[in-house]
Amino acid sequence: MAWKTLDDMALDGARVLTRVDINVPVEDGKVTDATRIERIVPTIRSILAAGGKPILLAHFGRPKGKVVPEMSLEITRDALSKAIGSPVRFADDCVGDVAEAAIADLEAGEVLLLENTRFHPCEEKNMLDFAAQLAALGDVFCNDAFSAAHRAHASTEGIARLLPSCAGRLMQAELSALETALGNPARPVTAVVGGAKVSTKLDLLGNLIDKVDRMVIGGGMANTFLAAQGIDVGKSLCEHDLADIALKIMEEAKAKSCELVLPVDVVVAREFKANAASDVVAADACPADAMILDAGPASVARIAEVFETSKTLVWNGPLGAFEIPPFDMATNAAASKAAELTEAGKLLSVAGGGDTVAALNVSGTAERFTYVSTAGGAFLEWLEGKTLPGIAALG
Repeated sequence: MAWKTLDDMALDGARVLTRVDINVPVEDGKVTDATRIERIVPTIRSILAAGGKPILLAHFGRPKGKVVPEMSLEITRDALSKAIGSPVRFADDCVGDVAEAAIADLEAGEVLLLENTRFHPCEEKNMLDFAAQLAALGDVFCNDAFSAAHRAHASTEGIARLLPSCAGRLMQAELSALETALGNPARPVTAVVGGAKVSTKLDLLGNLIDKVDRMVIGGGMANTFLAAQGIDVGKSLCEHDLADIALKIMEEAKAKSCELVLPVDVVVAREFKANAASDVVAADACPADAMILDAGPASVARIAEVFETSKTLVWNGPLGAFEIPPFDMATNAAASKAAELTEAGKLLSVAGGGDTVAALNVSGTAERFTYVSTAGGAFLEWLEGKTLPGIAALG
């Protein structure tokens, strides 16, 4: 779909209502990870450079329509100022007289952060009156919160229908990366789909089978596919009740010429803890009293071969219990291979999802991928082929 960017908007002197995601982790009153804040800086600087006045709209936590002091966005103010390199003003409401007065006092070159939109019950209900109150504060709406675009809220969807709207730099980069990877990609296209359960990724699997040439299945999900073929997976995490669905997915993939890549060897252990005694066995030789916790070296070698003959890679989910060594081996090795090919200009790599980002950060490869999305639910819903309300409203 087509959407406008900041470059398409007249921003000089404009009040630019900018929806951002700065829902960052906080401990003892301090932001502990400013990644999301740092990622919105290019948008803010672009607006300032064009003579606009950035007025930031955001949510923080889940106050459920009530004022919860510990969920005030003011806690992010220092981190925002540090990232932007200049002071950030704050208004303790996002609509009404308080917000209007703060905006009226805003000078050229200054940034204003409005209070948590979710302090108002009308935000998550996407009520038109509340969206209109927000829209009255600005001349242009810029959505830079892809991670909140799957929510039809007043500050993401409602307001976009009331003001000239565009995507911010982060949103623009996210949409461009995803459309390049799945819209009209260079082929062959490979998807890595990992994680604990097949049941949480049925829509994803169904959509990707139509769009990719190979699909690497990892994590606990792979156990379900192995068990569906009659393989004993011992005490492994496995959704045995989804055997029929797993077989159906395999048949559908075959019919659509999508190769499913399952583990040929696995790492097994009898305890789920760091540095537990482990063995590498064939995928069909898991001991009855053991559990599969990672893909084995032969599986990793096969995945590397698949990556080497791919042009595009989409990654969602780890290949094993990446949180505890040595069961992070497969994820780290595969990520390193993808990063190596990306840096060599041989592979376009796009990854996203909470566990995926955490795993790539642990492996030290996140910055070596073409694009890594910090959006969780929105990234997954996009891969599932669903329409995201916040994006649709920009069209």
